[in-house]
Amino acid sequence: MLILVLNPGSSSLKYQLRRLGPSDAAPGILLERAIDPQEGRLDSVLLGNVFDEVDAAIRDITGRDRPDAIGLRVVHGGDRFSSPVGVNQTVMDAIQELGEFAPLHNAASVACMRAAAARWPRTPQVAVFDTAFHRTIPDHASRYAVPEELYTKYGIKRYGFHGISVEMVCRDTGTYLGVPPGSLNAVVAHLGNGASVTAVREGRSVDTSMGMTPLEGLVMGTRSGDLDPSIVTLLQRRGLGADEVDELLNHRAGLLGLAGSADMRAIQDAARHGDTRAILASDMAAYRLAKYIAAYNMVVGGAAALVLTGGIGEHSSRFRSHVISRLEPLGLFIDEVRNRSAETGVRVISTDASAFPVLVVPSDEERAIAEATAAVVLSDESAI
Repeated sequence: MLILVLNPGSSSLKYQLRRLGPSDAAPGILLERAIDPQEGRLDSVLLGNVFDEVDAAIRDITGRDRPDAIGLRVVHGGDRFSSPVGVNQTVMDAIQELGEFAPLHNAASVACMRAAAARWPRTPQVAVFDTAFHRTIPDHASRYAVPEELYTKYGIKRYGFHGISVEMVCRDTGTYLGVPPGSLNAVVAHLGNGASVTAVREGRSVDTSMGMTPLEGLVMGTRSGDLDPSIVTLLQRRGLGADEVDELLNHRAGLLGLAGSADMRAIQDAARHGDTRAILASDMAAYRLAKYIAAYNMVVGGAAALVLTGGIGEHSSRFRSHVISRLEPLGLFIDEVRNRSAETGVRVISTDASAFPVLVVPSDEERAIAEATAAVVLSDESAI
């Protein structure tokens, strides 16, 4: 099966053309691109150029005129979507409505769906949701202590994100450790420009650091993470509008606001050379992450593994060391030879004396989306 995977951000797009067979553990990547945010918004012209490239690749590789299926990442599925679904007009409308919780991301997903339907009207599309894996979080962890009507009327609760990545790395972690999927207790940290930690007990998400939106939780590239809600009302009383506060906390805060850069590699280099702002930003990010990891170790009843994934989790050995050094009270100790190794794939970076292993597990959201898409399409075909 030839699957086009579309992974849209607020103004960027990662896309892959993958060949997926029924027994393939690692689907073949036939085309892979990432459009940088500076290259333009996800408008019809830009998507048309992307689809022209995909068409050309399909013709060159197979001689055919369209993909067999299209899988799309959707950031926010709310309570409406708890698993991947085939895309139709009703689904698109619902995703658009849920955009209030993730306006730039959901709107980008719908734009991709509409453009793909116009280009390939006979090709099935499947929406795969970042929030779906977190549907198992119990009420005592997902609810906020606000009046009941805010939950019942507006759906104000913790939904969580990065679920596509977390679910996949849990599966890979279980395979590596020889633990059945429904038995894994782990703390999973997805660390990139957006970052979150998830408590996984018996293979299910039971708590996560991101909340109703992706703003809550860790110090991120441009997002503040946890802060006192009264800061928002204070800023509004000082004359900032709601959209201005939203833009400030989502796009001008986090590492960027602290150190002037959202790039963890640049911050680690600057900190190593004594830049005080970079040192503070690195310390704050590591401290917040270590605090969540320690708390979630309690939540899962004692982890069998700490899993680090995402761009920073997979590639920043300095930041990994900075975080793990704070977790010695949990009995975790970094092995710097393993940590700095150029080895790829699933690997242990902790010492053998650690209470439980610290693993680096590569994330491949596009692979997870492709597999989920194939499952939905094949299931629909079998029902005909």
